[in-house]
Amino acid sequence: MTSVVQRLRPVLPDLREAPAAFLRAHAERLGQVTPWRVAREVLAIVVLLGLDVFPGWISGNWRLSGWTLIGLGVGYVAIFLGRLLFPALALLAATWVVFSAEHGGIAMVVMLSYSAGYRITPWQRSLLTAVLALALHMFAWGVSAPGLSGPFGQWVMLTVYCMVVALPFLVGRYVAQRNALVAALQEREERVVRERRMVSRQVRLRERNRIAQDMHDSLGHRLSLISVHAGALAMDSGLGERQREAVQVLRSAALTAMEELRGVIGVLRRDEEPEEDRAAVGGADNRTVDAIDELVDGARRAGVRVSLVRGGQSVPLPAKVSHAAYRIAQEGLTNANKHAPGASVQVTVKYEPDALVVEVRNNPPRAKLPGGAGFGLIGLGERVRLAGGMLHVGELPTGGFRIAAVLPYEDTAAPGDEPSDDEQPEPAKPTGIRKWAGVGSIVLAGIVVLVVVGGYTWIGSQPVTKVVSDELYDSVSVGQSEAEVMARLPGGAEPPLGDINSDAAPEPDGARCEYRVADVQTYSSRAAKIVRFCFADGTLVEKNTHLQGM
Repeated sequence: MTSVVQRLRPVLPDLREAPAAFLRAHAERLGQVTPWRVAREVLAIVVLLGLDVFPGWISGNWRLSGWTLIGLGVGYVAIFLGRLLFPALALLAATWVVFSAEHGGIAMVVMLSYSAGYRITPWQRSLLTAVLALALHMFAWGVSAPGLSGPFGQWVMLTVYCMVVALPFLVGRYVAQRNALVAALQEREERVVRERRMVSRQVRLRERNRIAQDMHDSLGHRLSLISVHAGALAMDSGLGERQREAVQVLRSAALTAMEELRGVIGVLRRDEEPEEDRAAVGGADNRTVDAIDELVDGARRAGVRVSLVRGGQSVPLPAKVSHAAYRIAQEGLTNANKHAPGASVQVTVKYEPDALVVEVRNNPPRAKLPGGAGFGLIGLGERVRLAGGMLHVGELPTGGFRIAAVLPYEDTAAPGDEPSDDEQPEPAKPTGIRKWAGVGSIVLAGIVVLVVVGGYTWIGSQPVTKVVSDELYDSVSVGQSEAEVMARLPGGAEPPLGDINSDAAPEPDGARCEYRVADVQTYSSRAAKIVRFCFADGTLVEKNTHLQGM
């Protein structure tokens, strides 16, 4: 007994916090009400009224009318809606109301049993509710069906309970357990996805730090040497003004490259780039679409014949798009100076109605130079894709080269981008393990069905010989001796009808009566024909028949 109490104790609510928790839980459920749920409740009420109240195809309630019918319908609807707050109490109330009177209501009990099994989560409360429902059912059965007693009456009572209460209850519990398991597995799979994304992100961060360290140790050192040597060369008094200007341009380019390298290293070492710094990979100055003028001026000072064409009304751009536009112009000028030295270059920045167009084209080179690996264009294509734009790279019909990009005015996520950590992953699809959800409930439901079917099969297979034919009944007359009549009455097994004398007239005073089932029955009357022989002082003093309610 102590162990049972200890098992039940964890599910007992805290009386101080129970009201507040109850109100919070049902307030949340009320906020989740949808038109579909309201329509489902209305449909269930219509089915309930149609089957159990009016016209009552199952219970025979078509005989009720007027205020009695209206009151019965209101009471049934109130009990049915009460399951939304107190499913166990609603089931117990319906069990008593339905089975203790003749007005029926099997459909309501079935629906409330399913709802109680679905809504009552702890198995201890479920078991307690089922036991209390069985006790109420047994007590109500003795009140409403006194004619069905004995082993057969008890079996019928147990069958009704199993099919109307226990079976829907177990099916509802199975559905609830399956849904809970599916939700738990989906949550676990989503957590695994988040953890996998976190691990992948940590791996990327480690790799980015390694790349930043390598760039700092190798490329940064060589750029520093170039800057130092260029500064020393600029101090040489033997250089002319033109050579001195070229050296100054070289030193300025080396310093700018060092600043950009430091910015790139800083970006690689940061976990998240601030929005205002995403375009400022150069450190001190912003590399935006407005800085293309400065980029073109620097190329002119380096001896490149370059022109800049701007068109359209300026539009505020996202930092990612503006930086991509600057990088397109920078990569185009770099490629033109590398692969077509001496050729004229044109840079175009045009604000179209729906997108920004950046184009760099150069004339054919004076001498054919071998092509490079093209890693700069690959990186540029990735940068444009991340900005949500499109890049076109190719030779012109005249022999020159063209780099053009169309960039959106809004910040658009590139297709195939990995979602951020704040984004929820797609709901996980069910896996094969979920088919085992709620096996215990469905196995118990199957056992209930097998027991009921097997019991009625056994009862139906039993031979019945203790019946009286019309010929035998007519051949027996009042006044015959008891021994003669009893000798002619058949013995053997009685039909499983329980008490067959409850609806009979009172027995004569001082008489002992024998009851038998008539051989010919009319089942349309919903009653069994019973014959009775009463004896007093060893003589048959009465014989008659009556209908026993089934």
